[in-house]
Amino acid sequence: MDEQPEPAQDPSPETGGSLDRRAELSEFLRTRRARLKPEDVGLPDFGRHRRVPGLRREELAQLAGVSAAYYTRLEQGNGRNVSAEVLDAIARALRLSDAEHAHLTHLAKPKQHKKKQGVRTQQVRGALRQLLDTMDGIPAYVVGRRSDILVWNRMAAAVFGDWSQLPPQERNWARMTFLKPEYRELFVEWEQKATDIVSYLRLDAGCHPDDPRLSALVGELSVKSEEFRRLWATHDVKEKSYGVKRMQHPLVGHLELSFETFRLIDDQEQTLITYHAEPGSPSAEALRLLASWGTDATRSGTQSTTPQA
Repeated sequence: MDEQPEPAQDPSPETGGSLDRRAELSEFLRTRRARLKPEDVGLPDFGRHRRVPGLRREELAQLAGVSAAYYTRLEQGNGRNVSAEVLDAIARALRLSDAEHAHLTHLAKPKQHKKKQGVRTQQVRGALRQLLDTMDGIPAYVVGRRSDILVWNRMAAAVFGDWSQLPPQERNWARMTFLKPEYRELFVEWEQKATDIVSYLRLDAGCHPDDPRLSALVGELSVKSEEFRRLWATHDVKEKSYGVKRMQHPLVGHLELSFETFRLIDDQEQTLITYHAEPGSPSAEALRLLASWGTDATRSGTQSTTPQA
């Protein structure tokens, strides 16, 4: 028998506090199951009308080698005693990516954090700040938890804007992407940029569901941006990687820059991101022009690197 369709969950809190880990686990499993069809996983589809999208719970349980009752309890958010082996089997059945598998594990078997522990201020090593300053002609910055921008160099300010003019709490990719119109104009593929940002935040939320700043950020964006609410409700997660960003810069026009991400070995919650253009390309010439204009390219000047408060 087909299971009954489930009511949609509220995609986010509207105030600070903690994200509901059980609700997050339930919705993540439900949305991953909904994106699979029987034929995707080698099951017969008898053509009967399905009242819910994707696989039924009992079909997913069969693929994972667990009972339907056990899987149902897990999808209802009760993962307290689930083993790593069962989570691995469910991840394989759902065809999860590595990032999705890690997210499932964080939700089902969360690490124990000390209660009432203050939120640690993210600090960037002095040598790393110096490195950014020496990367002449290469836009680079360090991003930390919650998509906070921690430090950056002069070329990053020339390409992305003068972040030193923003209050520290607004130096955040999620806030800028969804709440500042100039970033919608800057990124040619804005929808992809927005989707990536939300996917990174989801992964962060799985690791730190009790982070009040993250919960407050999600709540603020949920209230102010309908697009954020829509993307947050998908429960998609991904790791920062590499690729190409296409931008329409207000001073030099079209930019096509490749980006690379480097997670810091001494602080896995900080990532160095660099951008470069193909040698001899119009984008390389545009970067050279921005570098030669110096602080004039930011239209208001900037500090080379500024720590997050």
